[in-house]
Amino acid sequence: MPLTHRNSLRVAVLADTHDRIPPRLLELLASADEIWHLGDICSPGVLDILRPVASRLRWVRGNCDPFSDWPESLDLELFNLRIRLVHAPPRRAEGCDLLLHGHTHVPRDEVLSGVRFLNPGCITRPNQGAPRSFAWLELSGNQGLTWTLVRLD
Repeated sequence: MPLTHRNSLRVAVLADTHDRIPPRLLELLASADEIWHLGDICSPGVLDILRPVASRLRWVRGNCDPFSDWPESLDLELFNLRIRLVHAPPRRAEGCDLLLHGHTHVPRDEVLSGVRFLNPGCITRPNQGAPRSFAWLELSGNQGLTWTLVRLD
């Protein structure tokens, strides 16, 4: 069914897998409509593992990704939200309502100058005592959005 006719979208948001997919992760992602990877994938093999799990996979290039044909950012408009996917967070974001990023290896949910910054944390090497994690982003025409961090530890 085309996205424009759906009432909701369940997105698994990952970042900083660094060429590793814990076996348990694929089970947890099974209910995803889409998977968004926010960079530092490191190997196209990771994308090959994730592709069969959801109907759509979107990704951006991180600073550890040597593939110049991968996009540095993706801009989406879903459920009346302007969404930007990037790896490294900018200090300020313009032209979007929601900015999803990785890079820091620390989960984040913060509003700066009217833009909500979200980071799912890191699958492989968390930073500053954070858990290994990913997140669910659920978008709905009726309910807006929900962001739920999922610990892997």
